[in-house]
Amino acid sequence: MRKFKLTSTGFFFLAVILLTKPVLAQKNWPSEVWHEGKLVLLEGDTLRGMLKYDLQQDLVQYVIKDNKPEVFTARKVLFFEIFDESVHKYRQFFALPFNTVGGYKTPIFFELLEEGKITLLTREYLEYKTISSPYYFGSYTTLVLSHKYYFLKENGSIEEFVGNKNNLLNMMGSRDEEVEKYIKANRLRYDDKYDMAKIVAYYNSLTGS
Repeated sequence: MRKFKLTSTGFFFLAVILLTKPVLAQKNWPSEVWHEGKLVLLEGDTLRGMLKYDLQQDLVQYVIKDNKPEVFTARKVLFFEIFDESVHKYRQFFALPFNTVGGYKTPIFFELLEEGKITLLTREYLEYKTISSPYYFGSYTTLVLSHKYYFLKENGSIEEFVGNKNNLLNMMGSRDEEVEKYIKANRLRYDDKYDMAKIVAYYNSLTGS
């Protein structure tokens, strides 16, 4: 068997690759870049151009060509749509009334993932997570994009989903076993928002909605 000897130079480059890997993973997040899209205001006007959103403050910026960006709060927006080149998908966000910590309702932005008998919404946020890796002799902490899921009910109320896999399947009543088989067959993950959308979409298809 051929043996490889790691020289001091090789060790240096290996160390550089390993130590910089978490940094390289932290590219521009979708909320940090401009996207081509359209913005529909509550008054009915439709604006087309480049959009940049901020879900932490529930703001969306709009600019066309070299003009100065205009900033709109969720109170002034009906919805906006962007084409996210990082995932090659169109994404739609709606300003919907939601109960705040203070107990009153105010419009905030939700991304629509799936609409039907179960309507799935989400809000993304950044958080630091500790990730296990064989490259780092244990684990390392890095900034990741996470999601909170919400369900829009028929009465218009919005509830955050804070359960687990079993809680989700329980919502699907007699279709739970079919959905569970679909999840396993397609190796879907609950921590991936597009996988979550597929799960809900499959359930909706079973119910004809």
